[in-house]
Amino acid sequence: MCAKKILRKERGKTKAPRNVLRGGRFSAGPAAIMEKINTSIDFDRKLAAQDIAVSVAHCEMLAHRGIISRKNRDTIVSGLRKISKEIEHGNFVFKHELEDIHMNIESRLTEIVGDIAGRLHTARSRNDQVATDFRLWVRDALDLVEDSLRSLQAILIDRAEEHAATVMPGLTHLQTAQPVTFGHHMLAYVEMFGRDRGRVVDTRMRLNESPLGAAALAGTSFPIDRRMTAQALGFHRPMANSLDAVSDRDFALEFLSAAAISAVHLSRLADEIVLWCSDPFGFVCLPDSFSTGSSIMPQKRNPDAAELIRAKSGRVAGALAGLLSVLKGLPLAYSKDMQEDKEPVFEAANTWLLSLGAMTGMIREMVVNAEVMKEAVSRGHATATDLADWLVRVLDMPFRRAHYVTGLLVELADREGCGLMELSLAAMQSVEPRMTADVFKVLEVEKSVASRKSLGGTAPINVRRAAAAARKTYL
Repeated sequence: MCAKKILRKERGKTKAPRNVLRGGRFSAGPAAIMEKINTSIDFDRKLAAQDIAVSVAHCEMLAHRGIISRKNRDTIVSGLRKISKEIEHGNFVFKHELEDIHMNIESRLTEIVGDIAGRLHTARSRNDQVATDFRLWVRDALDLVEDSLRSLQAILIDRAEEHAATVMPGLTHLQTAQPVTFGHHMLAYVEMFGRDRGRVVDTRMRLNESPLGAAALAGTSFPIDRRMTAQALGFHRPMANSLDAVSDRDFALEFLSAAAISAVHLSRLADEIVLWCSDPFGFVCLPDSFSTGSSIMPQKRNPDAAELIRAKSGRVAGALAGLLSVLKGLPLAYSKDMQEDKEPVFEAANTWLLSLGAMTGMIREMVVNAEVMKEAVSRGHATATDLADWLVRVLDMPFRRAHYVTGLLVELADREGCGLMELSLAAMQSVEPRMTADVFKVLEVEKSVASRKSLGGTAPINVRRAAAAARKTYL
């Protein structure tokens, strides 16, 4: 049916369209399937607090600039405060036919204060409104994440200090490589999560510019004060370009990127906990509060929390990939595609925070089996590198030659079914006649780790200093 026929058909009718906020351009409400695909209230209701804060700031600015009266401002702000309490107390009715959080709040505001509510939308669009709401939500989420990362670092530092001298096998390719301390191992993750915090801080800094006032895409002819609203909402400044302001979702991508990298770090630590808890390792034991049993095998203690963290990292990485795919082909400015930006961010934020909390609890509560770790170091010729270094230092042997001679000694120990420490001096001298009994000093595990005093090394004295420095830097 052409537009003229529709207008003739509707002329004289007093009944309002099903959704008045769709505007006079539309003579009827959406089809059921259109309403279903178009509505976002089931997830963007999370933006309620931010939407109301943005509306209050915008309303205050409109009154300050004389665009609306102070009386209208007071009425509107009072209505918004009432809606905020309704949402807080669970009394607010979210309606799917009103599409999103913005229209739900505006509709309720109209019910409370009447047509005056319509003045609130002067000089703004849902485009700049949602962009501002979303930035505020992500900013709040970043603050929560940074606090959680800090808490995780704090417990890692505590455990590092506790186990500064607890020896364990350092692995490459999951094969015994060199002795390290458990404290040194914990501090490695302190550094990883420290970089995660850095990315969180950087992301927050870049997103902290206000889109509000960009309107639909071109700005507005009303004499608004964007700096006033930016300041009221805690932004550093307004965004410089109106097209960019409503189109940009870099902040969401940066959030997901930081989340994905941090999730990888959490996954790596979780995987190590799974290995350490297994019978072949037995390095640590998780308490009942972070373990589950088997439905059929009574003896089992399963590290389910660690396994779930390991799995959830994939969901966070998937959220990043998904949003990149949504945004990659969009022209400026706003497209409805961008409605799909929130769910992956909301889900990733929840998963990230949940994983950080679970990991903090596991690290705090896990029992470290120091004797088992020490016994494991004795297997796999962990001090072979120390032997090679001794040959270089004492016998003035080129390292490549020392590496070869040590390999021959390892082969000999394997044939005799013993460790390097258990080889006799005579056996060692059969490979290298200049060997002396002093070599056995460097083959002791404790002396091996104590000798690693280079910057960043695993020596217990280094670990204690590094833990103190990390506490000062990060906490």
